[in-house]
Amino acid sequence: MTSAITIKEVTDKAGFKAFVTLPWALYKDDPNWVPPIIMERLEVLDKDKNPYFEHARAKFWLAYKGNEVVGRISAQIDDLVEQQHNEKIGHFGFFECTNDPAAAAALMDTACAWLKSEGRTSVIGPFSLSINEEAGMLVEGFDTPPSLMMNHALPYYQDLMTGYGMEKIKDLWAYYLKFNQPVLPPTIDKLVKRSMRDGKVRLRRINMKNYTRDLRIILDIFNDAWTDNWMALPFTEAELNKAVKDMKLLIREDFTYIAEYDGVPMAMMVTLPNLNEIIADLDGHLFPFGIFKLLWRLKLNPRYKTVRVPLMGVRKEFQNTALGGAMAFALIEECRIQAEKAGCTHAELSWVLEENTRLSKMLETIGCWRYKNYRMYSKTL
Repeated sequence: MTSAITIKEVTDKAGFKAFVTLPWALYKDDPNWVPPIIMERLEVLDKDKNPYFEHARAKFWLAYKGNEVVGRISAQIDDLVEQQHNEKIGHFGFFECTNDPAAAAALMDTACAWLKSEGRTSVIGPFSLSINEEAGMLVEGFDTPPSLMMNHALPYYQDLMTGYGMEKIKDLWAYYLKFNQPVLPPTIDKLVKRSMRDGKVRLRRINMKNYTRDLRIILDIFNDAWTDNWMALPFTEAELNKAVKDMKLLIREDFTYIAEYDGVPMAMMVTLPNLNEIIADLDGHLFPFGIFKLLWRLKLNPRYKTVRVPLMGVRKEFQNTALGGAMAFALIEECRIQAEKAGCTHAELSWVLEENTRLSKMLETIGCWRYKNYRMYSKTL
């Protein structure tokens, strides 16, 4: 006889450790999975350390078959979602599970029941924890490792979702760009040069001496540029402060640019070293020696070949204008040039909403191709 599935809420240190480390067992035979840094994952779930919990609450569960952990899930209620979108939507996230529909259903039942008891009328996910962190479930592109701050999944997860009755609500696309030539076609190159000829448009690197000021400018442009997007949420002041602090180790002056128009910041692009490439062999541990390997590989002797563009945006007043497009193209080309100078060979630009045809066409114009798809699922409660 098969053992029954038992669901237990995670409430203590040992439970959170089991929650975070479950993927090691599930992905042990997957060469493309990258072990996350355990300490960092625990901090994300810590209500005292993550400012997300200043406006949201969450519960976490593990699924057991006998004494063996076979799955995990979270459920979140973010007050900002209702404030911004006027809907009583709940979220689920951190879904991992063996290929067992009964275990997956038990996890989803538990998460959905709590959300419904809290007055939510529908559930969307996975968000781990929010749309500004890891979003979507990988459904295409299993043959390559995930990039920085993007997730991985097992191919059968999508069957577990649809088998439970979850329906696709949105796809989030990741694009790949190989650095083997200038990316701007001649007509686009002329547009960029013409737009910058009168000196009103200027690209400048982030100034690390004024790092806090400049990164706050970048995140403010992000909040403005993406505010009308599907399920978009602004960074709160506390989240801005934490992002400024957390990103300092990864930010490079030559990879991070702000576009100004008449001296006013109007667009930005952040290109980050692909941390997943750097930590792949650390097995999730920074201590005792992982931290030194990380710093050496990141700062002292950088040998990474891949980068990711997680933040790019043009303020709304310049969106859908030739000048806005020119600023975006100029940022992409400058960041490509600098990344190639640093020895990098390709970039991931992610993620892009499936209905954002303007950005998709822009990326395809410069030689990018879609190579991963992250799916969002929903269900009425």
